[in-house]
Amino acid sequence: MKLRYKIAGLLVLAGVLASCQSSPATPTSKGVIDESKVVDLTYSFDDKTIYWPTAKPFTWEKEAWGQSAGGFWYTAARYSASEHGGTHLDAPVHFGEGKQAADEIPVANLVSPAVVIDIAEACAKNADYLLSVEDITKWESQHGRLPDDCIVLIHTGWGKFWGDKKKYLGTDAPGDTANLHFPGISREAAKLLADQRKINAIGIDTASIDYGPTRDFIAHQILNGANIYGLENVANLEKLPATGATLIALPMKIKGGTGGPVRIIAILP
Repeated sequence: MKLRYKIAGLLVLAGVLASCQSSPATPTSKGVIDESKVVDLTYSFDDKTIYWPTAKPFTWEKEAWGQSAGGFWYTAARYSASEHGGTHLDAPVHFGEGKQAADEIPVANLVSPAVVIDIAEACAKNADYLLSVEDITKWESQHGRLPDDCIVLIHTGWGKFWGDKKKYLGTDAPGDTANLHFPGISREAAKLLADQRKINAIGIDTASIDYGPTRDFIAHQILNGANIYGLENVANLEKLPATGATLIALPMKIKGGTGGPVRIIAILP
């Protein structure tokens, strides 16, 4: 039985046991999930959230804020942004013609075992480092073959630059895509993951699964073309083990969307 079904069954069982063991007179404040094992992999959205240099940034405006005419407290606001910025999901249709849109990704694929491939040491020496086939096979020599239906997360260490656009992207000039520098995934590694492994998604702690200097976005072409969705600007990957965590990535369900903001959490083993 796949891990996500085991987890779902355990959560249901835990809920049933909790309802049986707790009487209405003695309510419990503990939830089904142990919060000490939950890692938030999502950056907050605000006016400093990093977007692609040519993308419309996130804006948030108050529409109502305070005591209403009726004497009660009321707040509401409006927001707008491009689909691809901050912690977000790339739907396969982003670079794969006819592939799944954001609302078409099966829910089962959004809850998967997570594996973390750590290339931070190499990236610290080379801002344009590309995940290689050797990086993947080295990981597999230590932990076993990548499990089917997993989400592969690439830890480059770039999260330490989040909030500093120039260090994170390589440039802070609006519209400048010629001077981007950050790590990504090589053509060969993308082909291996798409053709020789069976993964649900690929995630990374940089602005793109393709490295900064790319001009053809080949990793996107290959992986999205195989109906593999992407997760970009993922936070806190240094807090996850190489194996054993379960990832839950729930994007805004935009009909026909090429992507969108996503709340990602990991549940540690």
